Amino acid sequence: MTKEEHKINIPFSVLDLVPVIQGSSHKTAMESSLALAQKVEELGFKRFWISEHHNAESLVSSATPLLIGYVAENTKSIRVGSGGVMLPNHAPLIVAEQFGTLATLYPDRIDLGLGRAPGTNQLTARALRRERTESVNDFPNDVQELRQFFSASNQNSLVRAIPGEGLDVPLYLLGSSTYSAQLAGALGLPYAFASHFAPTHLHDALRLYHGNFEASKQLEKSYTMAGINVVVADTDEEAEYLSSSMKLFMLNIIRNTRAPLPPPVKDMDEVWSPMEKAHITKMMEFTFIGSKETVRKKLLNFIAETRIDEIIVVAHIHDQEARLKSFELLSEIKQ
Repeated sequence: MTKEEHKINIPFSVLDLVPVIQGSSHKTAMESSLALAQKVEELGFKRFWISEHHNAESLVSSATPLLIGYVAENTKSIRVGSGGVMLPNHAPLIVAEQFGTLATLYPDRIDLGLGRAPGTNQLTARALRRERTESVNDFPNDVQELRQFFSASNQNSLVRAIPGEGLDVPLYLLGSSTYSAQLAGALGLPYAFASHFAPTHLHDALRLYHGNFEASKQLEKSYTMAGINVVVADTDEEAEYLSSSMKLFMLNIIRNTRAPLPPPVKDMDEVWSPMEKAHITKMMEFTFIGSKETVRKKLLNFIAETRIDEIIVVAHIHDQEARLKSFELLSEIKQ
C-alpha cells in the first residue's frame, strides 16, 4: 500500500444522541454534547448531527431543533443538523419553519437529515402525533412537501414557510434499510445509512442508491455517508475497556431497559448471555475499536469496501475526557 493509499481523504463527522451518563444530569448531557461539538470543530470535522429520540431515559435529544440551535450558537463554522428529524412525527410545515429559522440565524451551516421511523415506541409515537394519521408510507410525499416549502417557487402558495421559503436548506435522507436508499437516489438527495446499529443492508442500500440516483438541483453527483461506532484510545486494551459502556448501552436497548450510559466493566461475559452477545456483536459489525493504528487499518478497509463519501461517527464513552480524546485520536488518523 502506497503512502497515498494509506491516507484517509474523506470527511469525518459526528452523530450525537446526547446520551445521559449514569449518575449525571440531563443538563450535563447537553453541555457535554456542546463540548464535543466545540472539540470536533477545532479538529476539523465537517458536521455535527443530533438525532431525534423520545421517551428514553438514556437520551435527551427529543427537542432536536432546540439542541441544534444551542450547538450552532456556541460554535463558529461546523455544520450542525439533524440525524435526523423523524418526519412522520411532524407536519412538514412545522419542520420547514423550524429549520428555516435555524438557517436564517446560522446561514450556510444547517443540515436537515430526515428519517421515516418514529424514533420511539408506537405508544409514544401516537402521543406525539395525536390525531395525525401519518405513517412511514407517507414519507415520500412529506419529503416533497418539505422541499416545496423551502423553494422560492412556493411564494405564490396559500401556505408558506416563513422563514424558510427560498432558503433551500439541504436535505439528507437517512435509512437502515433499502427503502430510503432508493428514494434518496430518485430524488437526487444525499444518503446516510445507519450502519452503526443496523449493518445488515448497508451494501445493498448503497448499491440501490447509486443505481437509482438522478441529479437534482441540490446534488449533481451521488453522495453517501455511513454511521459507524468508533472508540480510540492509546492502546487496544484501553479502547476495548472503554467500549464496554457502548456494549452495555446496546444491551439495555435489546432488554428494553434504556438506562443512562453506564461506566465500563472489565468483563462483558459476566453481564450478557451468549445469545445477547451474538446479537450485539451483529449490531456492532461496523464498529472500530482500538489504538490509532488498529482503527486506521479497519477504516481504510471499510472505506475501500463501501466507497462512501463521508464517515459519521457515534461514540458512546462514559467518561467525557476519554470521549473527547477518542475523537482527537481519530482526527490524528487522517494526518
